[in-house]
Parts: sequence; C-alpha cells; structure tokens
Amino acid sequence: MTRKSPDQLRSHRWYGGEGLRSFSHRTRTRQLGIGADEHTGKPVIGIVNTWSEINPCHLHLRERAEAVKRGVWQAGGYPVELPASALCGETFQKPTAMLYRNLLAMEVEEVLRSYPVDGAVLMGGCDKTTPALLMGATSAGIPSIFVPAGPMLRGHWRGRTLGSGSDMWRAWDDKRAGLVDDRQLTELEEGLARSPGHCMTMGTASTMTSVAEVLGMTLPGAASIPAVDSAHSRMAAASGARIVGMVWEDLTPAKILTAEAFADAVVTILGLGGSTNAVIHLIAMARRAGVPLSLSDFDRPVPVLADIQPSGRFLMEDFYYAGGLRALLARLKPWLHLPRPVATGATLEDSLAGAEVYDPEVIRPVDNPLAAEGGLAVLHGNLAPSGAVIKPIAADPSLLRHTGPAVVFDSYAQMQREIDSVPVTASSVLVLRGAGPLGGPGMPEHGMLPIPKSLLRQGVRDMVRISDARMSGTSFGTCVLHVAPESHVGGPLALVRDGDMITLDVPGRSLRLEVSDEELERRRAGWTPPETPFPRGYAALHARHITQADEGCDFDFLAAPGEIPEPDAT
Repeated sequence: MTRKSPDQLRSHRWYGGEGLRSFSHRTRTRQLGIGADEHTGKPVIGIVNTWSEINPCHLHLRERAEAVKRGVWQAGGYPVELPASALCGETFQKPTAMLYRNLLAMEVEEVLRSYPVDGAVLMGGCDKTTPALLMGATSAGIPSIFVPAGPMLRGHWRGRTLGSGSDMWRAWDDKRAGLVDDRQLTELEEGLARSPGHCMTMGTASTMTSVAEVLGMTLPGAASIPAVDSAHSRMAAASGARIVGMVWEDLTPAKILTAEAFADAVVTILGLGGSTNAVIHLIAMARRAGVPLSLSDFDRPVPVLADIQPSGRFLMEDFYYAGGLRALLARLKPWLHLPRPVATGATLEDSLAGAEVYDPEVIRPVDNPLAAEGGLAVLHGNLAPSGAVIKPIAADPSLLRHTGPAVVFDSYAQMQREIDSVPVTASSVLVLRGAGPLGGPGMPEHGMLPIPKSLLRQGVRDMVRISDARMSGTSFGTCVLHVAPESHVGGPLALVRDGDMITLDVPGRSLRLEVSDEELERRRAGWTPPETPFPRGYAALHARHITQADEGCDFDFLAAPGEIPEPDAT
C-alpha cells in the first residue's frame, strides 16, 4: 500500500509553508505551549469527542479520549481533542435529538475540514450520534475511525434481569394498569441503568454502532464491548494507534463505504433484529457516500439470529460474551461481501478470522433462527405512497393482518390528553399524525402510542398503531412507522378521519385506507397546510431543507453531490 510522505500531510500545509499564514499558525502553536518538533512531520489526529455531563451514554468518553491519545502517541501521531455536540437520545433533549442529527453532522464536517488535522477518531454511540459522526466524516473525506461508546451493564431488579427501554415500557404499562406501585417503580428505575453506556438492548444505539462496525469504520469487535469493560479502554487505545496508520495509507471513508458495505449493513440490521430507526440513518449515510439506497433494499429474507431484546430474550452484555458482532457476521457470511476493505487495511473476511459463537442461544445458528425473516418489513399503499416500516418480529403475530376503525390524534399533546378517554376497543387502529420530519419537528419517537388504560386493565398489551413518527429501537408492538409522505406536507395520513377502516397486511406488504380515491380527493381539496411556527434559527433552517423519512431525513443541501474545495491554508 502506498504510504504518504510527511510533506504530503494535510497539517503540513498549515505549518510547513513560508507565508504569513503559516508563520501565524506556528506562532499560535507555540502560544499553546507546543514545540514544533512535537508535531512536525507527524499525523495530527482530531479526536472528535461527544462527551457531556448530561449524556449518560457518553459519560465515560472523557476517560476513553485519554486512551485514544495514548494510542495516537504510541503510533507516532499527535492527538488534538475537539469537542462536539452531545445528542442525548430522547431522554433530555427536546423535542427530539433527531432534530439535531444533521446539526452535529454539519459540525463534524466543518470542524474536520477547517482545522489542520490529518485524520479523525469519532467518539460516540448514543442513537443519532453514530450516524451524525459518520455522515460528517464521510463528507469531510479525511481518514476516520469510529470508537463506539459501548452498551451499559445489564439491569437488575428483584431477581430479574432488565433491559433498558424495553423493560421500562413494560413497567410503565404495568403502572398504568395498576399492577406496579410507585415504590416498585422507583426500585426498578434504580436497577435499570447501572453504568455509563448506551442502551444494552438491541435499540437504535446498539444497532447503529453495529452498523459502524460492519461498514468497516471501527476495529473488528469494537461495537459489542460493554462500556465499562477493560477491553473497551484497550479498544480505544488501539483505535488511536490505527488511525495514524490510516492517515499514512490515505484510507479514507470513500474507500471503505462502498455499495457492498451498505448492502452488508442492511443484512446485519436484519440479522440483529435491529431498530427501525436504522433505516432512516443508513439511507442518509449511504447518500453521503454517494451510494443509492432505498426502503426496498431493507425488505430482504435474512434470518434473525440475535436473540436480544426487544425481539428476543438477552442483552448486549450476553451478546458480547457469546462472541459479539464478529460471531454473528461469521454466521451471516453467505449474505456478505467478504473481500471489501475495512479500517484495519485488510478485508472484512480477514476481520472475521477466528470468530466463534460461544452461546448458540444468544447468537443462533442459521438453521435455528429466532425468526426466518421479519427483522423489518416495508409497506406501501394508499396510506403510505412513499413507504412505511414495521418490525414484524416485535409485533403480536395476530395483528400482522388486521382491519379496524381509526382513532385519530392530530398531535402528541392531544394524544396524551385524550388517550384514556376516547372510545376505543382492542380492534381499533390508533393513528398519530403531525409527528414527521417537518411536523414533529424532527420526527420524535412518538410512534409507540400508549395502550389506553381501559384496555391495559383488560390485559391488552398490543394494538395496531400508525404514525409518521419514529419509535425507540428498544420499543415493541405492532407499530407502523415513518409513514411517507408525512401528514404535515399533505401525505394521506392527513386525510384520515375517526372511524375510517384501515387495513394492515404485513405479509402482503400493504397499508391501506379503505376510502375511495374520489373521497380522498374531496378531503384533499379541503385540506390546509399547517403553518411552520419557526420564523428564525436552526429550526427554520430545518423546516426549509429537511427531506422525508424514505430519503433519510438529511438536509437536501448536505446530501447533494459534489466536493467542497480544501480550505486555503497558505
């Protein structure tokens, strides 16, 4: 492999010239207390750290950044830590962290482009952080490697093992049904989240860090390591060392993020029984890499092999001990493109050498899957002309073919006020609109609409629910999500009325409003677009440029093709 010379380093153009600007750069470096001999001729590595005191998923990344620096130093590079925004799942950041995914992607791209760094280590793991970091680095185009934050430890409560998110939803339903009191709920809260790290179920965070690994943007095995395991610190240091080699080799994201890599990421999402949110993120990531990817690419007959909550029984810590993602990918080899390059400089096949499954209950064999298929299904019909998604493996099988009357909510606030008072039966279809990319704004995780209390008390734990929203990857149920176009831009969801019959046919991949085309046209003629309540600021930018769910919810100008010229550093 061709190796760069020191004078070909990007950072050298900032420091190595004879002009006034280079003189200024060297002066400022000395002002920082850094001598020229410390960094001259060495790859300067930007460590993009999304650590924050308000993000429990990333609470340990301050220490892991030190491990990354150790690896960079040992490999002969010069590390520079560059803080970036922390997107905190849906816990604290309102109305949704998804509103700010593209903002972080822009920040990362411009930080890496505008500063004198030769390569980047991307540190994150919480839901939208992983795609944002990778989207920004892909657009910036410099060698980059991702350090996943890692899942937290298993939860425990009264002899039970708990999974973040999934068991929280179950406990909340039990509380609303009167089966759990406040004291029990408080105890459960204390036992549910025991360490730093992202959700230890196969939610969006674990799905997307696994995607980063199979794409080839991490070291092999990185995504499965629990956040507080000593192996996690060693992985961080090894990633720091590896990025120095990637700079010398000029191993950029463009050489790793190929069409074959994204096809393998789709297979992995399906084999993991991964989050529906991964569909949106992966489409956006692929388009940044110039790879066409659509909803139809996700509807493939791939067996679900990972028996992990919310679809299965186990948690990410169990997955790690069972062999981790490398072991699962070894079982999915017939579906993968093994000769393609990854961050190690070798191939995907090389990175899977020696991978073994240590617990076939957690990582199942192909001939005994959790499900023969059904990790994701893509629906179309007159209610979702541009598509919608559902996770069949996490739904009640009896509801996968269902016709029922609509109970419509125009906003999440209305739904919260009225969910326990509207006339409803177990056969009703709950519909939420106004929660899409534009209407949300930002497409909040409102798609797992709560079951009305009256039905919970009857033992009902699932209903058909339809929305233009997303739902947490830790959620479950017969939830049709990402309906596109969204209601806010005049999608058919805006035309549904209480009592309309809706047919869901997952085996037939259909979602249909049982109303004539003529009646829908009459309703459309009387529909008025809602006003966007943002006169200025980032939300106004978002409203003008956000794309629909089937297009990845990226900004149109960020997903546009073309390369931005390298900044003038002379």
